[in-house]
Amino acid sequence: MTRTSQTTLRLVMPQWQGGDLPAYRVGAKILEALLPDATGPVETVAIPVESDRSEQDGIKARAALLAQLDAAREAIAKHAPEAIMTVGGDCLVDLAPIAYLAEKYEDDMAVLWVDAHPDVMNKSLFSHAHAHVLAMLLGDGDADFTSVVKRPVDPKKVLYVGVNDMMDVEETYLADRGMSVIGPDALRANPQAVVDWLKASGATKVAVHFDLDVLNPVGRDYLLFNKPDAPEGAFEGVATGKLELEEIVSLLEGVAGELDMVGLAITEFLPWDMINLSRTLAELPMVGSENA
Repeated sequence: MTRTSQTTLRLVMPQWQGGDLPAYRVGAKILEALLPDATGPVETVAIPVESDRSEQDGIKARAALLAQLDAAREAIAKHAPEAIMTVGGDCLVDLAPIAYLAEKYEDDMAVLWVDAHPDVMNKSLFSHAHAHVLAMLLGDGDADFTSVVKRPVDPKKVLYVGVNDMMDVEETYLADRGMSVIGPDALRANPQAVVDWLKASGATKVAVHFDLDVLNPVGRDYLLFNKPDAPEGAFEGVATGKLELEEIVSLLEGVAGELDMVGLAITEFLPWDMINLSRTLAELPMVGSENA
């Protein structure tokens, strides 16, 4: 498919409430600065520095998240793009883009979820909605959020890459729906397996969710697991990434060479040194958090 830059929307969404961690907001703004300038339309969803973080009907910051979801949908509708590149923010930023693309391309689109975690929790298990997003895209979960998914993604059209050390409830969810996983070892043993699976799915288009926490945290200060002030044991029992950035780049280049990539979201960038610097700079006169 021949696509011009004007048909690809860059959606910048520095949302943090889905993970209940304000640092995601700064991380997303830095990530946008690191990327090459967009050559097509850009929409930035305004995300407040502060909002009500209380739990409402099982989901933290429910009102803020729903308002931001509506704003993202409006930004997308304004351009009716053929493709969307999303800059996050926590993983929930991909709800509106993939819901839009799934409705547009129907069974001709597969979803490649590159992540250490399957993101199929629900509010009875965890109040942070960024861990619910893939289930929501399948039509499962809180009705206020799933109402935007006009055409739920077929679980047989979803391929996980990098997911590892799942909890029992996650393994059961995926098994019940016949969902496919290529773990880190399997990917290294056969990198071509991803493209082969996508082709076998019958899709000619693919939307990619790239959560940076799929990466090995060793030596990468921009991942959640390297949070400097995290108490000992804070991430005990939470799966960590096992892949290298070069492996992901090679993988996605290969996918884009074989299928029409209509979606790419990059999420959960947390460069802790820069985030801490931003907090300090916010204390300067004439700066202040209201200008962050």
